[in-house]
Amino acid sequence: MKERLNPVNSIQRQVELLKMEMAYEREVYARSLAADRVGSRVQEPGCRYPISLGASSYNALDQLVLTVTYELSDDETESDFEPGKPVSFFYLSEDGQQVREVPHQCYVEAVAEGVVDIAVPNRSSVQSIHALAENHLLGIQIGIDTTSYRVMLEALSEVMRSENEKFVRLRDVLLGLRTPQFRTLPRLSLPWLNLSQQEAVQRVVEAQEVAIVHGPPGTGKTTTLVEAVIETLQRENQVMVCAPSNAAVDWISEQLSRRGVNVLRVGNPLRMSTEMLDCSYERRYAAHPDYAELWSIRKALREGLAGQGKSREKQARLAKMRDRATELEIKIRYDLFDQARVVASTLIGSSYHILEHRHFSTLFIDEAAQALEPACWAAILKCDRVVFSGDHQQLPPTIKCVQAARGGLDQTLMQKVAKHHPNCVHLLTTQYRMHRDIMGFSSQWFYHGRLTAAPEVADRQISPLDTPLMWIDTSQSGFGEKQVRTLSRSNSDEARLLIHTLRDYIEMIGLEKVQNERVDFGIISPYRAQVRLIRKLLKWQKFFRSLRRQISVNSVDGFQGQERDVIIISMVRDNDQGSIGFLRDLRRMNVAITRARMKLIILGNAETLSQHRFYHQLIEYIKEHGDFVTLPPPDQVPE
Repeated sequence: MKERLNPVNSIQRQVELLKMEMAYEREVYARSLAADRVGSRVQEPGCRYPISLGASSYNALDQLVLTVTYELSDDETESDFEPGKPVSFFYLSEDGQQVREVPHQCYVEAVAEGVVDIAVPNRSSVQSIHALAENHLLGIQIGIDTTSYRVMLEALSEVMRSENEKFVRLRDVLLGLRTPQFRTLPRLSLPWLNLSQQEAVQRVVEAQEVAIVHGPPGTGKTTTLVEAVIETLQRENQVMVCAPSNAAVDWISEQLSRRGVNVLRVGNPLRMSTEMLDCSYERRYAAHPDYAELWSIRKALREGLAGQGKSREKQARLAKMRDRATELEIKIRYDLFDQARVVASTLIGSSYHILEHRHFSTLFIDEAAQALEPACWAAILKCDRVVFSGDHQQLPPTIKCVQAARGGLDQTLMQKVAKHHPNCVHLLTTQYRMHRDIMGFSSQWFYHGRLTAAPEVADRQISPLDTPLMWIDTSQSGFGEKQVRTLSRSNSDEARLLIHTLRDYIEMIGLEKVQNERVDFGIISPYRAQVRLIRKLLKWQKFFRSLRRQISVNSVDGFQGQERDVIIISMVRDNDQGSIGFLRDLRRMNVAITRARMKLIILGNAETLSQHRFYHQLIEYIKEHGDFVTLPPPDQVPE
């Protein structure tokens, strides 16, 4: 019965939701160009205004780069500027009534504190930008990545109309319309992996259409995925590895490269890590033995086309050079792909023109729980089977349109496959990051109590006199949250309490021990306004200056994939109604509380938060396994 169902409706729904998200992003971008908002733009993560222009230079790819600087504010927020992102220059019209964009699409080259290097498409663009800067204050803003939307919409269209028998079967399995099949293979011998990791790799190589490696925090998901790729390469000549972000692609690619696997990294070199640049298609292309001849022919063609005269003999000579250039281009491309065992790109990058008509037996998608379904289909179109790796109990994909998210765009393909085919999912169960008590609540709530702490971390603590968990309850303290201009929220009393708590804890451990043993601290708040406030308060405190490199302050999203010895979380919400806003997204809290290796401290109003069942149980768990401290009312605090 299932096999007769039509998958078109499911895919068509994805098209509608994606168009909804695209329209919303365009609307927000258009609103952001309103002149009355320019003065506050420097506060926004995707915008800096005003800026100053610095010197221009050339990057390793011979692209022109313009250095932009801006003044750091006391409440500088985290930046959305990342290498490779599209960016536009803008300026305020002379009458101050309009914001105008400079008609040149540029790209972020590099980012540092107060500095953004921007790759400009051509040299005349730089001259135009400098000319405008003489009469106007300029700003920069992250643009809309229209390419990604185009790729995803084209992919969905192809998914619906494809009649390829192999792909149709894979599509129907992924959509829950057919039952996945597994081979029976001899047991693998991988003694350097734990039992759950070995079982996951075994399941991957036996899957005929789909497998899922479900890796909760600290369980060695990347290690397992690398082994799964290497084992697959024992049976297949080449595989494709993708992820939703360049950082994730680079991370898995680096691990494979260190194991001696020949990885060809495809995509925009501006978005690649320095370590992966030597594996990039462009670098390998330029290093090919035949490239010198190709470069000479291209130079001769440019000079020949620019020269005078169009004799028949000259045209024939140029045609012959073009043919030879094409022959060399094809040869170099085939050589690079034939030599590579792994072709790596982002999901969107899988549509890159040099990958056109290329097909792979197996596709590995890392961080699949953060990938939009339409982006996954873009890569799946190139393969016969797919292996998802990630954790759908952590951060979901970033979706800006609430209606699109509620409509199902936030439901990933990995989640759907896990729901339809639970026999395809293998959970990694041994974690190597956290003290057993920090791990315990997350294991109970999100992973059915199946996680265990490896012996080397199970009882690891900073001090034998310390406990791994603490909740500082502000219910009686008279604190209060407030909404700020950006629709975020802050709690200034709680921020100040956090600074005092951090200092007290460092002094309890001993400043010398913290410095000598490089104990590191992560301060997390779900709200960007609170992050900005805490950063500002930290800057004012001389005590923390020597520990600057050991203390990080960021949002939950900013800490995804990271870990620290000590994590302190500022919950912010403090009201009588029990309103907790997007703290209801429990996946974010799972990320926040599982960043800690040895100590987790949470500051929050227990009365406000405990009206939600998750936080009520978390508080009860901490009371049982750690310290629960209620601050006295203000009038009872000794002077």
